[in-house]
Amino acid sequence: MHRIGLTGGIGSGKTTVAGLLAEHGAVIIDADAIARDVVEPGMPALSLLALEFGDDIVRSDGSLDRGALAARAFRDTDGTQRLNAIMHPLIREESQRRLAEAPDTCIVVYDMPLLFETGQQDLVDEVVVVDVPEDLQVERAVGLRGLEEVDVRRRMQAQWSRSERLSGADHVIDNSGDLEATKRQVDELWTILSGDPG
Repeated sequence: MHRIGLTGGIGSGKTTVAGLLAEHGAVIIDADAIARDVVEPGMPALSLLALEFGDDIVRSDGSLDRGALAARAFRDTDGTQRLNAIMHPLIREESQRRLAEAPDTCIVVYDMPLLFETGQQDLVDEVVVVDVPEDLQVERAVGLRGLEEVDVRRRMQAQWSRSERLSGADHVIDNSGDLEATKRQVDELWTILSGDPG
């Protein structure tokens, strides 16, 4: 098994790259999906979050009110740190379990936005960073995801800087061009990772 960490700042197009790698046959382990799974009703994270941020972040049907949680957790640095202290160990534990269960013969891509920030690069053999200039990160996150610019810039400040991410990369995908340019780079990367010249 070859384990690849895939990371990049908000708006970098990491999801697009993950999708292209999946088309080549990579098994994708998506940390954002895991983050959603661990707060499902009946999961331990939900009760821990309610204890920390208030029972009213849980709806009457037992599901998490993500908006209510975000309003409290992302209001200041302290709240974000308290949220991360609950979520990151649970995400890491479940990610490790899924990595261990992946078939030995495959290339596994661990799609994790905060790979470096949470010290999870030790779970993978190599790191691929999806890179775009910071102004383009903001433009895409606002235009494509409908986020507020101030929110995007705040999230960027909570992540490693572009130069810090690049310094930890084994491979870099420059996603500042069009989709075809990104696809060509992913094709070349796959050839390197799989050792398959075809």
